[in-house]
Amino acid sequence: MTRRRGLLLCACVAALALTTSAQAQNGGGAYPSKPITFLVPFAAGSATDQLARALGQSVTEQTKLAVVVDNKAGASGMLAAAQAARAAPDGYTVLIATNTTQSANQHLYKKLSYDPVKDFAPVTGLGKGGQVLVVKADGPYKTVADLIARARREPGKVSFGSGSASSRVAGEQFQQLSHTQLLHVPYKSNPPALTDLIGGQVDFMITDTATGLPQIKAGKVRALGFSMTRRSPLLPDVPTIDEAGVKGYDMSYWFAAYVPAATPAPVVQRLRELLTTALRSAPAKAFFEGAGVEAWSSTPDELRAFQEAETRKWGQIIKAAGIEPE
Repeated sequence: MTRRRGLLLCACVAALALTTSAQAQNGGGAYPSKPITFLVPFAAGSATDQLARALGQSVTEQTKLAVVVDNKAGASGMLAAAQAARAAPDGYTVLIATNTTQSANQHLYKKLSYDPVKDFAPVTGLGKGGQVLVVKADGPYKTVADLIARARREPGKVSFGSGSASSRVAGEQFQQLSHTQLLHVPYKSNPPALTDLIGGQVDFMITDTATGLPQIKAGKVRALGFSMTRRSPLLPDVPTIDEAGVKGYDMSYWFAAYVPAATPAPVVQRLRELLTTALRSAPAKAFFEGAGVEAWSSTPDELRAFQEAETRKWGQIIKAAGIEPE
């Protein structure tokens, strides 16, 4: 009996040690037990920001804990990604990432301040969407053909703004497939680029629908083409860029959640549960319906494989567009 009690005591001590260790990794208790920060690589008002705030609202409702949305715009999302990579691996700093930070940047820059693969643990996919080519509402361009005609008459004079890799590569692919020479003007994020477009500082931009649609509805910009191979249900009268004459044109973008690489698996799993539930919440549905974005969830392994495939795809597009790494 004494030996049996001794074995039972050892088992209890071992279980307590494992529980204590797991709690230490989770910040001293069950995850989450304190506010979570969503790091957003782009400015307030961007599609990524809108999605982060919608998801954050649901996570707060589920956990009764605050979710802080921290916009760290600049350097094509690298500032936020680098900050997330260096954060404590405890699940309390979540990068609301896009193809810009996780798949495209490594082909656009010679040196990154973070590793898109090694520095992060994938959590889940969040959404996929298309972009819209817009011009100033009272400007001279009524169709994509008008834009191309001027670009061919005056090479290097027609400018396009971009505030993300998706926006930039969309413009570069437009240049390549329309056989024109355009002037690229970079911005920290799409909203300020759109502001300059409305002000007449640039001729056009290809922006995510979530950012462009409010200005289209307000009559400040005119939509000339949609970036995917099928029309947007939110802009049924706007042709695809392919339909408008740029044959073979097709560009989309995606959102996903990542945490620092050493984050414990149970924390990743709990965060994934919170986020996939949030994707079905009323605020998230309102974002998806209003932005023309499709909700998308995945397992961590599925997201890892998807990211690998997307990195190859974006590399091919960027190389074909003749973009030299900066």
